[in-house]
This record gives sequence, C-alpha cells and structure tokens, in this order.
Amino acid sequence: MSVDETGVIQEGRERGSATIWTVALMALVFAVAMAIAIAGTARVARHRAQGAADLSALAAARLAFANPDQSCVRAGSVAAENGTAVTHCSVAEDGIVEIEVKMEIALPLKGRVTMTARSRAGPVHVTDPGR
Repeated sequence: MSVDETGVIQEGRERGSATIWTVALMALVFAVAMAIAIAGTARVARHRAQGAADLSALAAARLAFANPDQSCVRAGSVAAENGTAVTHCSVAEDGIVEIEVKMEIALPLKGRVTMTARSRAGPVHVTDPGR
C-alpha cells in the first residue's frame, strides 16, 4: 500500500480482493439457504403425510363397526384427497384401525423421495357422566 502525491492511498496488489470475498460469502449464504429450504420442504411433506394418515385412520375408525368392509375404502379416498396413497389398512375386531400412507415428493439435489406415515384410531368409549 502506498500514498500518492495527493494523499490518496493506492492499494496495489490487493485491489479487487473485496470482490472475491463478497462472492465467497454470497456463495456460503446461498448454500446455507438451500440447505434450510430443502430441510423445510422435507419436514412439511412429512407433516402432510402424517396428517393424511391421521385423517384416514379416523375416517376408517368411524365406519369400523357400522360397515367394516368400507372402512379401508373410505380411508383410501381420504388419503387420496390429501395427496397420499394408502399402503396398508387393517381393521381389528375391537374396532382399532391401522393405516400406513405414502407420499412422493421431489427434493432438489436428492430427487424423488417417499415419505411414509402410520396412524391408529379406534372407537371412543363414552362413559355415563351421571355415575
């Protein structure tokens, strides 16, 4: 670094190094932002799949005693309305329904990923509040 006759500092060989540091910092910020976005997308998809499984199990449990043959059919339609597909559905004799759903999403840098979720639901036994 040197000073010319007007008192202005001349940078010499370090001229333009701030541009390189700025570009490097911007690349780092971009990489961190992409990682956060990918993780957030996966997390949202997982929650959507779990919500669809829960709703499907509740829909099937509602019909478990009244029409057990239609329980899994109803669960499948609720799952489809929520963007998932039922991969397993079972209705036990005690009315407990077990559901498993899957949902495929596309993640940047990772490609197609399948999210799965499971849920159980059963009948509600209401006791007499007068007892």
